[in-house]
Amino acid sequence: MPDPLRNHLIELLDGKSAHLDFDAVVKTFPLKLAGKKLDGSPHTAWQLLEHMRIAQWDIVEFSRNPKHVSPKWPDGYWPPTDAPPDADAWRESVKSFHADLRAMKALVSDPAVDLFARIPHGDGQTVLREAMLVADHNSYHLGQLVLLRRLLGAWKP
Repeated sequence: MPDPLRNHLIELLDGKSAHLDFDAVVKTFPLKLAGKKLDGSPHTAWQLLEHMRIAQWDIVEFSRNPKHVSPKWPDGYWPPTDAPPDADAWRESVKSFHADLRAMKALVSDPAVDLFARIPHGDGQTVLREAMLVADHNSYHLGQLVLLRRLLGAWKP
C-alpha cells in the first residue's frame, strides 16, 4: 500500500513542487562565474554549492550513522575558497550532492524506518525532521543560487 507521507517527502526532497529542482539550477551554471562574488552578496555559487553538499551529507550521515561526527560549525560547512579549484571539483560536488540526496530518499522510502521514532544517538531528532531539514535547507540555498545567477546575467528561465 502506498505511503502518502513518504511519497510527499520524496517529492519535497526532489524539489519539484513549489520550487526548482537542484539540476535546473546547477546543471548549466557557467563555471567561469562559480567563484565570482558580487558586491553585497556573502557567497559565491561555489560556496553555496559546497555548503549545500556538506550540510546535506552531514544530515544524512547523522540520520543513519551513530558514529558520525559532524564538521565543526561554521567553518566545516563552507569551502575554504571562493572558487572551485577546477571544473572537476564542481562536477564532483554535484555528483556527491546527488548521491547523498538519493541516500536520504532511500532512508525515507524504507518502510522499516519509523519516520517518527527518535534517532537513538540524537537529542530528539527524527528521520522525518531530518528529511524536512534537508528539503528546507536545499530550497533556501537553491533560491540564493537562482538569485545569484540572475544578478550575474546567467539565468534563462
